[in-house]
Amino acid sequence: MSAMLPVPADTAPRLAGVLGSSMSAVQGLPNELGLPPASAVVVVLVDGLGASNIQARAGHARFLASRMARRDVLRTVFPSTTAAALATFATGRPPGEHGLVGYRVLDAAHDRLVNQLSGWDAGMPPETWQRLPTLFETMREAGIASYAIGAARYSDSGFTRAVLRGAEYRPGASVAGRFAEADRILATGERAVVYLYVPELDQAAHAHGWESDKWLGQLETLDAELAAFERRMPRGTGLLVTADHGVVDVPAHRHVFVDDRPELLVGVRHVGGEPRCVALYFEPGLEASARTALVEGWRAAEGHRSWVLSRDEAIESGLYGEVADEVRDRIGDVVIAARAGIAYYDRREPNRQAEAMIGQHGSLSDEETRVPLIRGGVFSRN
Repeated sequence: MSAMLPVPADTAPRLAGVLGSSMSAVQGLPNELGLPPASAVVVVLVDGLGASNIQARAGHARFLASRMARRDVLRTVFPSTTAAALATFATGRPPGEHGLVGYRVLDAAHDRLVNQLSGWDAGMPPETWQRLPTLFETMREAGIASYAIGAARYSDSGFTRAVLRGAEYRPGASVAGRFAEADRILATGERAVVYLYVPELDQAAHAHGWESDKWLGQLETLDAELAAFERRMPRGTGLLVTADHGVVDVPAHRHVFVDDRPELLVGVRHVGGEPRCVALYFEPGLEASARTALVEGWRAAEGHRSWVLSRDEAIESGLYGEVADEVRDRIGDVVIAARAGIAYYDRREPNRQAEAMIGQHGSLSDEETRVPLIRGGVFSRN
């Protein structure tokens, strides 16, 4: 086994509890997060805004930083990536149950890797690949209106159908435009839960790094919009701000190439996952002794800077939560989760554009897994 995994205590608050608690608050019911009753709830999910990212740039995010005490932090899922985290947010269940267990995962029935954000097709229908009812569907059955506000291009994507089904989608081209749409929903006075998605910080981090001026500008814009939105929210409305994962910057000289070890790729059919959480899938029928040798070989090669686990070890450790039988094969036969500030790539890939990305996430570090839960409106801390 690799170095001890940083698995938080079972009692640690989780991203999985946010949407269900919001629904319960609108119903006036007790909930996992201890939220008081609210006439409506707006949940702002900022892609790629970790608690550490806020703390490091507190002077540029006065609203967010002033509301985030030590207890206002959640743990996201493993791997700490958007597809897995948003599916958990939307269903309230861990990746091992809903089935989105990474960025690029194995579709064994078609012997291919599939991108869980953009790779949806007839062979991977979103309504069944994501196995569980969403909490938006639960709200609809309970007579609670739910809305998802995001960019127009996401309105009917496969990923939206996988994780946001049950919500009414409302487009907004900019951060300000999305908050304006939330204003219009709240002005109706209806009992509702509104999910508002902000991808701009994650996009800036991937392209320029979270320590860049571009990212900082997006943070300042978001912070100002949040402060203004809370001021004009109707009385009795609750506001939550959270994220799917944090971000670390990995410069090019910290790239590690898995194809530098060809002897450890013999018997590996697919290299999936993402740069900070690689999933290796073995050739079907590979003998048990060869499987064991590959796990141990990768552990010897990368165990000094990554957690290296077999599929069984990863499942038994609880990293994915309970794992359904039909999800099991989607998890890598070997999972390599970066512990140091590195990112893994494969130069055999036909498209190597991903190597230009600076901001990264996916692994188990605090920077990637600790996300904010900032409360406003009727949810504000006393």
